[in-house]
Amino acid sequence: MLDKQVCRNIKMVLLDVDGVMTDGSIFINKDGEFCKSFNVKDGLAIELLRSHNILVGVISGKASAALDTRCKHLGFDEIITGCKNKLPALVDICSKYNISPSQIAFLGDDVLDIPIFEKVGLGIAPVDAHCLAIANSDWVSTLKGGEGMVREFVDLLLINKLDLPLKDIYKPLLDKIRYDDVAIMEQ
Repeated sequence: MLDKQVCRNIKMVLLDVDGVMTDGSIFINKDGEFCKSFNVKDGLAIELLRSHNILVGVISGKASAALDTRCKHLGFDEIITGCKNKLPALVDICSKYNISPSQIAFLGDDVLDIPIFEKVGLGIAPVDAHCLAIANSDWVSTLKGGEGMVREFVDLLLINKLDLPLKDIYKPLLDKIRYDDVAIMEQ
């Protein structure tokens, strides 16, 4: 269970990618290009956070064109890739947005994420994370990385943060979609 007071304090959600937004598989084609599979449900979770003015970013140990494309498509506020030591990136993000680590939730799945878990307000792991990551997290998803665990966490975070039913949490996102549809139909 998530602590409501901690959730109310969260202003930013940061994500590792491989093993969180993906199942950890990396496909390499004959030209050496990396391909990754992302869960569309997690993408909608990013939009939902943004509709509630919560900053969203990525701090990933790996870098690839596939990752850059997905992050840019989702409109992340911060995209930091190829970053093995994530703590300096966390410090820079906190300084840039004038927030403290306690106002950040970080979703990670491996031992490289433990130092971040120890600093942030919420450390979140998928059910298939490394056992040490799970032991150092504040909450463990019922889902594996790449199977919608980001969405599961975001729903729970916002329920606790906003103290609203789920249908009301999705209202700003749905209203935006409805408004955009009306604008398109009027053209």
